[in-house]
Amino acid sequence: MTEKLELLEEHRSFDGVQRKYRHYSTVLGCDMTFSLFLPNREQFETPPLVWWLSGLTCTDDNFTHKAGAQKRAAELGLAMLMPDTSPRGDAVADDADWDLGQGAGFYVNATQEPWARNFRMYDYIVTELTGIARDTFGLTGPESIMGHSMGGHGALVIGLRNPDRFRSISAFAPIVNPMEVPWGVKAFDAYLGADRESWSKWDATKLLAKHDGTQPPILIDQGTGDSFFGEQLQPEKLANIANSKDYPLTLRMQDGYDHSYYFIASFIEEHLVFHQKYL
Repeated sequence: MTEKLELLEEHRSFDGVQRKYRHYSTVLGCDMTFSLFLPNREQFETPPLVWWLSGLTCTDDNFTHKAGAQKRAAELGLAMLMPDTSPRGDAVADDADWDLGQGAGFYVNATQEPWARNFRMYDYIVTELTGIARDTFGLTGPESIMGHSMGGHGALVIGLRNPDRFRSISAFAPIVNPMEVPWGVKAFDAYLGADRESWSKWDATKLLAKHDGTQPPILIDQGTGDSFFGEQLQPEKLANIANSKDYPLTLRMQDGYDHSYYFIASFIEEHLVFHQKYL
């Protein structure tokens, strides 16, 4: 058990620094890792913060190693914080399937056993890891949030549930309607139980349909060559709701792109520039 923040890696990157930390999470009841990119703090003393939430099977390393985001973030003066996708460890519940359990936290607060004891990723991000970002690293400026696939779902849900906190939201190939697609139904049934009404606060289409008040702008990129597009990923559902409410959402269909980090790397700079406009 790691009681305090432990620096695992530190790398100079584009006039900034890329770090990886481990700490004991009291919310999740296990050791967790997260990655953090900081631009030059002499030039950007209190940089705005962009959160990145990764998808199924990923850790906090996938984005830092594959997205190629550090150069543009350094130029724009943006800090980036990348949590892991679930609680981890031998004492944490898991499942034999890759789309449930460790690596598949879905950014919800589980209410059903055996998941409820550890799987509280929403509270971990919105409260505990937020406190570390602010208190330890002085990241008290404006924030935006983005993510991919399951992490795109997480970014939309967290952003829409906290619209006065996050200035903008973006997603690559997000699960926008988890209540109605196989990945989401499987996870929600396990984590949240059979009461489907309780699922709605974790579904971006339901949240946007009821949304009133502050409207953080949303950018979504979806590849037409994504093998999950259509069955698991249906961004047009969210776009149609946004259009009916005159909500500032832009859906871009990117011809031929798939679900991989090659897709993310192709457009990540545009997403960072999008967020920087509102930060």
